[in-house]
Amino acid sequence: MTARVEHTDVGAYALGLLEEEDREAFEAHLLLCGGCRAELSDLAGVASALNGIGPVREEPPPVPGPAIDLLRRKRAADRRTRRGTFVIGMAAAVTLVAGGLTVGTQLSGGGAAQVAQDHAGHVGQGPAEQFYADGRPIAGKGVDGVSGGLVVESKGWGTHAALKLAGVKGPLECELISVGKSGERRVMTGWSVPPAGYGVPGSPDPLYMHGGSATPLKEIDHFEVVTSTGKRLLTVRI
Repeated sequence: MTARVEHTDVGAYALGLLEEEDREAFEAHLLLCGGCRAELSDLAGVASALNGIGPVREEPPPVPGPAIDLLRRKRAADRRTRRGTFVIGMAAAVTLVAGGLTVGTQLSGGGAAQVAQDHAGHVGQGPAEQFYADGRPIAGKGVDGVSGGLVVESKGWGTHAALKLAGVKGPLECELISVGKSGERRVMTGWSVPPAGYGVPGSPDPLYMHGGSATPLKEIDHFEVVTSTGKRLLTVRI
């Protein structure tokens, strides 16, 4: 990834101000950052009001208004201010991507649980559920009544996967892990399971999550859902 990606690019992306290279890099970053996805959702209404063109869009509006011009100038000034700390920030970002650390594992406290709930499909279909529904799920083998599967796709930066998980009760902390043919294990995403659980009586909706691994799809042997205590709940072989 050659383009510079920063968490503060959310507003510029929502308003269509990023150049093509930066936009593509930021869209890859969104897969690995639950905080940016949540902020992008919050900014949808603001972008609509400023542009007057409806929902958030990827391309910039044909004739930006004064508010857009002001935000563009402010963003340029912010970039100049941050230039001194860019190298340190990029080093941290590369470390996170290399480890496949995403979504719940980057959030603290109740944030991970909230992301999990947002992806459970209570109001329409979230991005993970939509990707799963549109793809070709690979069924996994679970234990203790756990069931689920994955939809996977190869990306330039590695592997993107959407998980469906049911039959699991909490409280638990879980991770989706890619296991390479070499035995290398990478955490793709992490989340908290509330006491009510997912896909069980009283809480019938399954959990949908997605995450990414820096390991290319052709080099992955299988995927695992494991708890923080090391118990394997689901294995998906490709």
